[in-house]
Amino acid sequence: MLVVLLFAALTYGLIRVLERRGIAKRPKGRGRAPRPQPRPRPVAPDDDPDFLRDLDRKKRQPPDPEAPLD
Repeated sequence: MLVVLLFAALTYGLIRVLERRGIAKRPKGRGRAPRPQPRPRPVAPDDDPDFLRDLDRKKRQPPDPEAPLD
C-alpha cells in the first residue's frame, strides 16, 4: 500500500512540475480548432426581441374588427 501511495505522490508531483514549466502545454496553432458557439436562443417569450416587438406593435394598433380570425 505504501508503494502505491508513493507512486501516486511522485506521479502527481511530476505532472505539477511539468505543468508549471509549460512542458506539458500544447503548442499554439496546433490541435483542434475550437467549436463555434451556437447562438443563444430565447428561452422564454419575454426574452425574444421579435416577440416583444410584435407585442408592442399589436398593443399600439388595435385589431381590425372586420379582419378574419386566424
